[in-house]
Amino acid sequence: MTLMTTPTSFANLGVTSQLLERLEELEYREPTPIQTEVIPHILQGKDLIGGANTGSGKTAAFALPLIQQLLEGSSSDKASSRKGGNFVSHLVLVPTRELASQVAYNIKSYSYHLRSQIKTVAVFGGVSANSQMLALRGGADIIVATPGRLLDLVSSNAIKLNKVKTLVLDEADRMLSLGFTEELNQILSQLPKQKQTLLFSATFPEKVNTLTASLLHNPVEIQLQSADASTLVQRVFTVNKGQKTAVLAQLIKQNQWRQALIFVNAKNACNHLAQKLSKRGITAEVFHGDKGQGARTRVLDGFKSGEIEVLIATDIAARGLDIDKLPVVINFDLPRSPADYMHRIGRSGRAGEIGLGISLIDYDDYHHFKVIEKKNKIRLEREQVEGFEVDEDYSEAYFAPMKPRAKPAGTGKKKNKK
Repeated sequence: MTLMTTPTSFANLGVTSQLLERLEELEYREPTPIQTEVIPHILQGKDLIGGANTGSGKTAAFALPLIQQLLEGSSSDKASSRKGGNFVSHLVLVPTRELASQVAYNIKSYSYHLRSQIKTVAVFGGVSANSQMLALRGGADIIVATPGRLLDLVSSNAIKLNKVKTLVLDEADRMLSLGFTEELNQILSQLPKQKQTLLFSATFPEKVNTLTASLLHNPVEIQLQSADASTLVQRVFTVNKGQKTAVLAQLIKQNQWRQALIFVNAKNACNHLAQKLSKRGITAEVFHGDKGQGARTRVLDGFKSGEIEVLIATDIAARGLDIDKLPVVINFDLPRSPADYMHRIGRSGRAGEIGLGISLIDYDDYHHFKVIEKKNKIRLEREQVEGFEVDEDYSEAYFAPMKPRAKPAGTGKKKNKK
């Protein structure tokens, strides 16, 4: 479809004055491209598929119209969720606890001056269901939920889904790849056939395309993804096998980043890497699924506040982690799914800020990184860290030499110790 190219405003998009006041307080000067494109269609009640890079403002793109629809709805509509029983008007499904918490927080922030009129509840696992059941008494206007906990609450009669007017699937690609298909089908079977459906994702693998064909009715399709995000610089460093930790430590010390988010593929790898970095004078915290929800929240709060400078995480942090001005994301392990590559590095370079995404690859990673490049339609120059040049017996087809080596690999001096 043809995209708007001239500057606009939230008022021009049809956003009500009740929300414009709050947006001004939040210093939302003008809508982002995804907001410009989707808000009018959602307000018109159309089904929609929205694709945009992470950090592009997708939450506000669907949250603002949902809030406005509630404000403009009839009294009978509101009674169905707030006074007529434990029903919900708008349902937002997300793949992780952290994303559920973040999206709900943002919706509450946008509707701050309307909190007596708009009831938003976040429901997710890892914490007691009792408090969430209490919060759902009398229903809710907007529920932001992970599928498993939502089904638990439905089975306990804490909430009913048969009067949902709008369904939002956020990070739809991740929900399917995490094996939510069965739970998602159970939820869809309890929703009314007549509803507005909005699907948002940064990537659209075949599974998502299959879902859209069966779930949406004549949807408006808006694709704004770009692997060439101007605010995000991507770099890839080739290393000898077994030297990733040494190279990582060198990069952290040499660049003196204010913060760094490091991705690995396994829970035990988080702890193992943290221990190895500690021996090199770098303190790092870990974030993975084996941590309790309270511990996960404390770690994220510490990282967001800047108290934690280096965070090692599995892919549960690739969705829903929103850190202002995060300087760098590092793939210590390559993501198993090429789609997750963009979600990972998209934690940096958000909301127009300059960011950096780095991948460390050894000989065994080479072919998989080529697949990642092909799927994401990118091609990155191979670089090396001085003092850690790859062995000469590695083929130049895998590792292009940076320059003639002046010293053996791995003996480079460590500078700027932390």
